[in-house]
Order: sequence, then C-alpha cells, then structure tokens
Amino acid sequence: MRELIEGPFVWTGPQLSEATDWQFELGPRHRAEIDAALARVKSRDIAWQEMRREDFPLGETAGLLGRLSAMLEDGRGLAKLSGLPVGAYTEEDLRRIWYGIGLHLGTPVSQSHDGLRMKVIQDEGASVGQVYGEMRNEDGTSFLSSYARALSNGPLRFHTDRTDVVGLLCIGQAREGGFSKVASTVAIHNEILRRRPDLLELLYRPYPRTKLGEEKGGEGEVYMLPVFGLRDGRFTSHYSRTYIEASQKLPAAPRLSAEQDEALDLIAEVAEAICYRMRLAPGDMQFLNNHVIYHARDAFTDDRQVGQARRLLRLWLAAPNSRALPEDHAVLWGNVAAGALRGGIAISG
Repeated sequence: MRELIEGPFVWTGPQLSEATDWQFELGPRHRAEIDAALARVKSRDIAWQEMRREDFPLGETAGLLGRLSAMLEDGRGLAKLSGLPVGAYTEEDLRRIWYGIGLHLGTPVSQSHDGLRMKVIQDEGASVGQVYGEMRNEDGTSFLSSYARALSNGPLRFHTDRTDVVGLLCIGQAREGGFSKVASTVAIHNEILRRRPDLLELLYRPYPRTKLGEEKGGEGEVYMLPVFGLRDGRFTSHYSRTYIEASQKLPAAPRLSAEQDEALDLIAEVAEAICYRMRLAPGDMQFLNNHVIYHARDAFTDDRQVGQARRLLRLWLAAPNSRALPEDHAVLWGNVAAGALRGGIAISG
C-alpha cells in the first residue's frame, strides 16, 4: 500500500509563492568575486569548455551556492538565483561565468550525442524537427521530439530532463509569454494517491519509451522505465510524455492500456492545477532537481527587431549530493548510486 510522502519538496503554487527560502540573490560582494574569477580565467585564456572548478575560485559565493545546492536536494527541489548583470558581459564571458557557477554545483554532462555541454534555448524556427528529431503521425504531420519542442516557440508539457539538475540562465525574454511552470512531482504523486491509488500503482510500473531526438537511432529503440520510483525512502521521477507517445508509433513497443493513458492524463491535470508560474528576467538563474520537480513552458512570441527574444543558456549537472535511484532506473541513468556521475546523452563514436 502506497503512502503519502512528506517533506519540504511537497508544495503547491500558492504555497511556493509565499515562501522565500528557495530564492537567492547575488550581492555586490558575490558579483565582485565572480568578476575576479572571470578575470582570472581570461588572463589564462581558458575557454569555458576547458574550465575546471579550481579555475573559477569563489569565496562567499561558493558558500551561497552550497546553500542553494542543499535546497535542491534536501529542500524545495528548486531554486532561483538573481542579480547577474548579463548586459555587462560579452557572450563568451557569460558562458565562462555560467559554466563556472555550474562547476560549483556539479559536473556538466552532455546534452547531445555530439557532447554539447551548454545549450542555447531559443526559438530556432520551423526546421527544428529535421535538426533535432521527429516522427510522422498517421496523417503525415510532424511529431516533434521533446528536444525539438524545447527549441520552438510553442508550449512545452510538464516533463523532466535527463540529468539530476537542470540550470537555466536567462539572457533575454520574449515580447509575450514564455512563462516557466514548475510543479512538485511529489505533491502530484500524493494527489494521485488521494484520488486514484489504482492509477498511482501503474505509474510505479514500467512504461515504454524511446530516445527520439536524443541518442542516434533512439527513435527506433524502445526501453521500459517506471514514471515513479522510490529507494531508501527517496523519491524520483523521470517523465516526458512525448517519449512515451513516440514509442507507440513503433510496432515493437508494448501497447499502453487505457488505464495507463488515464494515469498520464491525471499527471498533466494535477500538475497544471498545482503549478507555480514565473517569468524569468534577464540575469535570473533557475535550478531544478529533476527527481522531484516537473517543469513546463508557455508558448511565446519574440520581437527580435526591438530586442525582445527569449534566450537562455542551459546546463545539465550531475550533482555530487544526488540521491540513490532504484535499480530498474539504470536503463536510463547508468550508475544509480548516490552522488554518481550520471545522466546526459550518450556521445556517439
């Protein structure tokens, strides 16, 4: 018999809006430390891709990031760090700063089969499916991979990324829309338990998925993974409905039952009902623990002529303080031990 899970990571949108413990601010001393670390890296002509943590030393700021890291794993599961004056830096310097901050929170992992470790998240136009993966619906229309949808201006459904922690640095915002939506996955779990414990049990059992848009050939391979999992009392969820739907386009994939589909519908319904919406401002950094937080995005409209375009830099981080995962999650994560270097997309040879 499943039980309610309790902890600071269980919250609704209204509850999160009244809390301040997940919000952090860079003060003058923090910014001075960041500038000094940047100057050190530049004086040594170190590209951001070559940086190590010791190349970007931080004093009080490292302590701030340590508290933020604890909030991600043992607190709310998300954090916002504000106050970086993005307009004061070149693109290359912003990448150095962002990567340096990421190195103090974990190990950046690959976001593509080419080994990309920092991704620009912005609308890349109508060809995203051709570039980042798509399949065909029965009517001939395009079914975009989750990766491709992230690089359009359309809405994104609630999902997790394939990493312990995802970080987004906002450089620019759209003219309209583009709100970030976040929801406590554990609160969703508990609400499903209250409403439909029969459907909750299905979510602890394997669902078929593909790696469409991620690993080469991923659109033709099927693997089985539960949506929810527990190990040593610690919760985890890896979820993107797009990958589940993509599996149903392959003859080799097990067919979803009506009840399994109903369970996914209920996840979407509850997530939308309890989520918190925020519009990141330039200089805001958002960090999410994918094991306990789902995230989504509203559609948006850019106006590049006046400089209003949504643009973010994304990092995927393997966190040194991460939880152990259930053994049956190794099919996706590889190493499921606590603190393991895991996640990301396999680099093709």
